[in-house]
Amino acid sequence: MIFQSVDYLIFFLVVFSVYWALPLKGQHVLLLAAGYVFYGYVHPWYVILLAATTVVDFVFTRLMEDRPLRRKWWLGCILLSNFTVLAVFKYFGFFVGNILVVLDSMGVQAAKPAFNVLLPAGVSFYTFQSCAYAVDVYRGQTHARRSLLDYAVYVAFFPQLVAGPIERASHLLCQFEKPRHFDWSRARDALFLILWGLFKKRVIADTAALYCNKAFSIADSTFPIVWAGVICFSVQIYADFSAYTDIARGSARLLGFELRQNFNHPWLAQSPGDFWRRWHMSLSAWFRDYVYVPLGGSRTTEGRICRNLMITFLLSGLWHGASWNFVIWGGWWGAALVLWRILDRTLPAFTQGKGLFVTACRWGVTMILVHIGWLMFREQNFSELLRQMFSPPTGATADDWRIAGVFVALMALLSLPLWIHAAVQPRLLDHWDKWRDRPAGFALQTGIGFALAIGWLTLSQKISSAFIYFQF
Repeated sequence: MIFQSVDYLIFFLVVFSVYWALPLKGQHVLLLAAGYVFYGYVHPWYVILLAATTVVDFVFTRLMEDRPLRRKWWLGCILLSNFTVLAVFKYFGFFVGNILVVLDSMGVQAAKPAFNVLLPAGVSFYTFQSCAYAVDVYRGQTHARRSLLDYAVYVAFFPQLVAGPIERASHLLCQFEKPRHFDWSRARDALFLILWGLFKKRVIADTAALYCNKAFSIADSTFPIVWAGVICFSVQIYADFSAYTDIARGSARLLGFELRQNFNHPWLAQSPGDFWRRWHMSLSAWFRDYVYVPLGGSRTTEGRICRNLMITFLLSGLWHGASWNFVIWGGWWGAALVLWRILDRTLPAFTQGKGLFVTACRWGVTMILVHIGWLMFREQNFSELLRQMFSPPTGATADDWRIAGVFVALMALLSLPLWIHAAVQPRLLDHWDKWRDRPAGFALQTGIGFALAIGWLTLSQKISSAFIYFQF
């Protein structure tokens, strides 16, 4: 079930209308049933996998507390079961395909498997969320829950089940254990978030997708067309993924929950590290806390810090998809962070300077790194990726440059609401609690919400694509 569909609207209205009439335990039963309906709407067998993972993690985390002398063993069982599920369903085809290529290069003919493993939506997200809970229990940062219902609802909470944010038990699971009360002010903010998310998805992301797909579908595309397509993809993926997060946060807020922020205006980033502190923040924090820090983090020698960064981002790239372009993309970001550390020591005037010119140059370099990365992310054909990366500007015709210019101009116009939001929202947010219930605040929010609703209804593309991160 997708957020921008009529099916989801009906589904949510039914859940919402019943939810607030129930006591706490009844709300949890409803949310669990709703989560399983939401997840199994297209492929009902997905629910079996989700339920099995939930029960295994619940039982073994309890054993960690009940039999602490063997807690490493119990943690190992959880990690093994979760990552085995992830490996089988997400990486089986990737590994088999690469083995066949190696065998073929050695002159050994091997038959391809007669079946394909279907990737369950969101398996990477809820697997990482479950593993984080288990590790936190192992570290003593949270306690193993005694209620299977509470834990199952935490894993299957439908607003963030398929594409995050990746939540921690200390933030979201704790909210399930407390009574909730309907709040009109929070509900109004939630509706605004949902409208903003729908506008970003249906108007900005889906429109950018049309131009992006057109640019990447051109055979033997030239330098300007390729990079115009990359700019289109940059607009598409940011509007698309942040839209999902906004709709998820708004839906959760209408039910009395607060999900963590997942984006903080990444187009304003001043360095590769700053970009990852602003982009997909819940995943960045997960890799920091459960991969980078256990490897030694920044509390070691410079060489090992660089190693830790590379390992972390290579794994992050592989998390995004079973394809070599994602591994290359992860390696690109790891190398970018390593090189920026070197620059920070050798050219601190550039990496730490405060002047307008230096700031603009630093932002420009960061955006170039980001967009090179997006080409690696978007193009899954390795040979085509290499051709596009190194296509010379001199091979383009005047028409190519003209078409690319039109694409870029359209993206500048299309992304204007995102830039306005980046400029206004941080300043407004500091004072919003004070202004929310005043007539001026109410009028401002209502007016913008009405404009977003009109834009969503009148400017939406006829065909809406699935959210990009559903494939992960």
